[in-house]
Order: sequence, then structure tokens, then C-alpha cells
Amino acid sequence: MTSLAGAESLVSLDPVFARLAVGAGHHLWGLPHLTVREKAFVCLTADLCHPHLGVPLAMHVRMALDQGVEPESIRELFRHLAPYVGYPVVVSGFQRLVELGLPEAAEAGPIEPVPLHGVLARAVRELERVDAGLAAFSEDQLAQRWARPGLTVRERAIACVAVDVLYQTLGESLRLHAELARGAGAGEETLRDLFRGMAEFGLARAWAAARALGLEPVDQAGQFGAAGDA
Repeated sequence: MTSLAGAESLVSLDPVFARLAVGAGHHLWGLPHLTVREKAFVCLTADLCHPHLGVPLAMHVRMALDQGVEPESIRELFRHLAPYVGYPVVVSGFQRLVELGLPEAAEAGPIEPVPLHGVLARAVRELERVDAGLAAFSEDQLAQRWARPGLTVRERAIACVAVDVLYQTLGESLRLHAELARGAGAGEETLRDLFRGMAEFGLARAWAAARALGLEPVDQAGQFGAAGDA
């Protein structure tokens, strides 16, 4: 959760809590099967979901930049998450990024939707059986996002799984985003580390999501049946 500067700011609030928060942050950043960028995006996603647009977002933006995440990638994460966490929340998020001095957007051109295929197209077709208008809006939103530059499909999917954990959308949405993550190279170890990292933002939510996704049981030696993982 915290960088050194962030930890110092928490000490002024409560020194005992600051030590607890640093320990939780070390847990997340020590997980081996998530990339540095993915860990940063998980923290930023959690800020939008709660939302925590004050001290936590400031700490996580600084932490992401210190770890080499490009400012435009942070902006792209916020753009991607808008229909998942809500456009009004992301407006406030962008206002906070400006206050924090994030450089202006490097991209200002028109959006070019990319036709959906695979699991995203299937999800829209299934939604059409429920409501055609909602399916049309969803298709438009998805087509504008998943093929854009700035984030990989795996990074986008992991951020969406994080939203599912925090919002407890543990049915079709969680399964869809987990499938997208797996299709982009995230195996069982990655998903396990994601849930472990998300526990910092709500233990009970992480427990429920891990159970809902039905990850393969781990044997006493700590092994399970999934093949290679990145």
C-alpha cells in the first residue's frame, strides 16, 4: 500500500497503523506472480472502487511512477475502468491526477472501436437475451477499450478482476474477466497472487472471490494442477 513517503504521512495519523499498513504493502509487493505494473494497477483500481482519492491515491500514483509506470498508462487504466467503476468516479479520479501534477494526456485523438471477438463477443451475445439495449451499450463500451494501446489485455483483465473482488460481482463478470486474464497468459498462480494481494483491500471480499472462482485446490505440498504461469 505504501511507499516510504506514504508511510511517513501515515505516521502523523497513527504510528501503529502506519506499521500495519507498511506490512500489508510489503505483502502485496512481494507476491511473485504479478508484475510490478500489475501490482500498481491493482492499488490504483482499489482507489477508484472505494473510492480513496485522497492520501491513498496520491501514494499509489507516486509509487507507480517510482516503479517506472508511465503517466499515460495510469491515464489509460482510468479510461479503461470508467464503465466498470462508473464514469462519475473516474471524473473525480482524473481531477485528482491533475491536482497531483500528472502530465497532460499524450493522446487526444478520436476513439476507434475494434469489433469484439472471442469471450467478449460471447458475453455480449449472452447479454442480448437479457436486454438488447444494455447489450448494445456494453458492446460499444467494450469495443472502445480492450484493443487500445497503453495496457496489455492481461493488465486490463487483472484490473477488472480487482473490480469484481471489490464490488463483489462474483458471477458472470468475475468468470469473464478471469477467462480473459487466463487467455492473456495469467495462470492459476497469478490469480492466486491477485486474490492474496486484494486481501489488503478487504479480507472477506478476497475470500469470497477466491471461492467463487473455484481455483484448483492446493495439496499439502502447495502444488496444484495448472500448467506454466508467468
